[in-house]
Amino acid sequence: MANTMKASPAKGKLGILLPGMGAVATTTIAGVHAINKGLASPIGSLTQMGKIRVGKRNKKSNKILMKDLVPIHNLKNVVFGGWDLFKDNVYEAAVHAEVLEPALLSKLKTPLSKIKPMKAVFDKKYVKRLEGSHVKKAKTKMDYAEAVMRDIKKWKKDNKVDRVVMVWCGSTEIYIKESAVHQTVASLEAGLRKNHKDIAPSMIYAYAAVKMGIPYANGAPNLSCDVPAMVELAKQTGAPIAGKDFKTGQTLMKTILAPGFKARALGIEGWFSTNILGNRDGAVLDDPDNFKTKEVSKLGVLEQILEPKENKELYGDMYHKVRINYYPPRGDAKEGWDNIDIRGWLNYPMQIKVDFLCRDSILAAPLVLDLALFLDLAKRSGMSGIQEWLSFYLKSPQAGKGLQPQHDIFKQLQKLENTLRHIAGEDLINHLGLDYYEK
Repeated sequence: MANTMKASPAKGKLGILLPGMGAVATTTIAGVHAINKGLASPIGSLTQMGKIRVGKRNKKSNKILMKDLVPIHNLKNVVFGGWDLFKDNVYEAAVHAEVLEPALLSKLKTPLSKIKPMKAVFDKKYVKRLEGSHVKKAKTKMDYAEAVMRDIKKWKKDNKVDRVVMVWCGSTEIYIKESAVHQTVASLEAGLRKNHKDIAPSMIYAYAAVKMGIPYANGAPNLSCDVPAMVELAKQTGAPIAGKDFKTGQTLMKTILAPGFKARALGIEGWFSTNILGNRDGAVLDDPDNFKTKEVSKLGVLEQILEPKENKELYGDMYHKVRINYYPPRGDAKEGWDNIDIRGWLNYPMQIKVDFLCRDSILAAPLVLDLALFLDLAKRSGMSGIQEWLSFYLKSPQAGKGLQPQHDIFKQLQKLENTLRHIAGEDLINHLGLDYYEK
């Protein structure tokens, strides 16, 4: 079937708006400025360094950069902005976050100091461990949403930006279950006007963006855009959406290891995971109500990959436990420790231990960039609603109604690559090997 999808050119300036300009957001912004100045490399970013196979294996030079296959927006023409409950500019916030070396930040001080956050939509009921004075005041949640929309329009005009994308980089909010207010656009808008308790600040930002047709990605485990009303609205306004929760440290390792165990039909008795984290996110997750939101996101990964109901003998009795411990001295240098009890031939037991000493914001920053650039590509390609092909970047991906999300990182990558081939009008690749013999 011929491909009727074609991306329009990536002209002009692209604005990337980030609600929550803390460690992750400032690391992303500073990183892009460093890359544009030739001070660093965009390691970890598929939009900048990822290669993709095009055509048959027997052809030479059939692996090219993804950005040479499809029109991904050039980093030189990206402008950043956002909101935060602290009024520090990006340079000050980056220094405070202590992720990047002072020597690097000093070379970027002038441009980073010019980026100042807009006042945030914030409610302490949803993030109990944070305090902030740089916040908006309004009577209703709809008033807040309209204030965010005014911010976007003004910021877009002031920065002479042609298109806008929004990526949530704020904190994990308290656990909220999907309820009646989330089912339709009408019920959501009525809830905004009535200050419904099940509409958290992240959902206000998501509503504002999607209502304006702006692509939106959710980097935290909050409901945000992952409710039927937001999917319906995205289809109405032509906004591509993706969520939720950046797939960084420990969960990244699970989505790499678990598919391998399943592929080799190795049994798993238990998987114990604990984390030590000392940044703002760690402080927020030290509250049980906020940790519950993150726990649900993390626990679903193995369930989908291993399918214990379908593979009872191997995984039916698997015990899975996740813990996050706030430890201030560690800062952004998170440690994810896993103990995995596995079974092999004749039920003989074995153990695997993984100690991932990672940098949380360093792993998250390229995901923020890729999600923004790929969502912009999706918008220019006429795609709207849930972008399942971006599940590669997320712990708890959104999926269509009645569908289970895909967590296997290798299957996610295949879907992402085939989506890019489809946009480019190239043949999809199924790895059957038949294409080698075709004339």
